[in-house]
Amino acid sequence: MNNGVLKAISAGVLSAITLSVLVFLDSLGNYGVWLMAPFGATAVLVFGVPSSPLAKAKNVIGGHFLTALIGVIFVNYIGVDTASIAMATGLAISMMMLTNTVHPAAGANPILIIVTGQSWPFLITPVLVGTIFIVLCGYLSQWLLKEYLFRHKKTA
Repeated sequence: MNNGVLKAISAGVLSAITLSVLVFLDSLGNYGVWLMAPFGATAVLVFGVPSSPLAKAKNVIGGHFLTALIGVIFVNYIGVDTASIAMATGLAISMMMLTNTVHPAAGANPILIIVTGQSWPFLITPVLVGTIFIVLCGYLSQWLLKEYLFRHKKTA
């Protein structure tokens, strides 16, 4: 099997395993929200193109947290309407660029948070805990792939 196919299959399987854990935790119901749609796009970057600057821990965690914070601030202090969704998303993009924490998946956070009316706890779960979990799984999977899968393939 060529390297590109192996990397694609690995990215898909590892994304599925990581997101399955968050889905399971989310299904328990009593322990908060663990999953949000932008995590699918985050998994594309973290597992599919891990060497991308957009997949760095600082970008994943920082970008998601910053944009989610902006969304929650808008829900609590600015209000929920069409203009606030647009302004919050634009502000989030600008802030990610200014703080060098650009993560494209995080651009969806203000929209998601404002439309669903999320509050402060949403910043902890799913945003902070979920992004840290995804990044840690990404690091672990890259180490495992380099140590066991790709190293053994080269020596075989």
